[in-house]
Amino acid sequence: MSRKNWRLSMAQWDVFSQTPLAGNSLAVFFDARGLSDAEMQAIAREMNLSETTFLLPREPEVERERGVRVRIFTVQEELPFAGHPTLGTAFALRGATEAREITLDLNVGKIRVQFEKTSHDGGGNEPVFGEMTQIDPTFGEYHDREAVARALGMRVEDFDPSLPIQTVSTGVAFAVAPLKSLAVVRDLRFDLKRASEYMKKTGGNFFYFVTRETVDREARLHARMLFYNGEDPATGSAAGCAAAWMVAHAVAQPDERVLIEQGIEMLRPSRIFVRASRRDNRVVNVRVGGHAVEVMRGELFL
Repeated sequence: MSRKNWRLSMAQWDVFSQTPLAGNSLAVFFDARGLSDAEMQAIAREMNLSETTFLLPREPEVERERGVRVRIFTVQEELPFAGHPTLGTAFALRGATEAREITLDLNVGKIRVQFEKTSHDGGGNEPVFGEMTQIDPTFGEYHDREAVARALGMRVEDFDPSLPIQTVSTGVAFAVAPLKSLAVVRDLRFDLKRASEYMKKTGGNFFYFVTRETVDREARLHARMLFYNGEDPATGSAAGCAAAWMVAHAVAQPDERVLIEQGIEMLRPSRIFVRASRRDNRVVNVRVGGHAVEVMRGELFL
């Protein structure tokens, strides 16, 4: 096809939700071969979602061995890994098939997504549930509450004194910051520029604010993640970090699958199911799962 008449097939999915118009939206482009990095970045800005993914098809034998090559872009940068784009892209690749596993080849390496018929929300006619296995966590520094409060323009009394603020990475580093109540989380205000400057100094990317007070009694944590593109309705990469953090600090038991609720304040409720194992005093086998629903198909003309 002539470069002057490119028609790029794409679909949009709402991830970490069974319901359209909830969860975190993702644009998936099914064949990005021939696009430059700058063009992918420009398309991601055009989509104006938290992330957009681009598939780069390869020979079947290569994909069987290494997985489907996928690149992930925010409106501002390429990411080595992100949770809802990984899960949503796997759902898009699975389509109407009965595949039980999809492997993606991301910049961070191979990520496996497994599918099961049984969801964890109850009811009779259950949709497909997908769960990704993230890379094993790396635990970074503990943060002083007063220093974080001062850097963000918050009060030290806003933070939960019984749990640590700690940086964790399962591909992207987040500082998991426990706040004392649902009221504090709902009224969350902080200086994004100062937060970014603080993160650059301490080796992280973003803050992931959580509290053990939840809207849904079934949920273990209520979460919010604000960044340069606004608020994120669901942050699967941060949820994986939070899963590791929960097991490390006895908020969840090893291999206990628990629910993180996110996106409620922005009217995009998301349900993120997480679990992690403990082996030889190390937290490993971080898994993040949920549902996804296709809401749009189309073509982009270049």
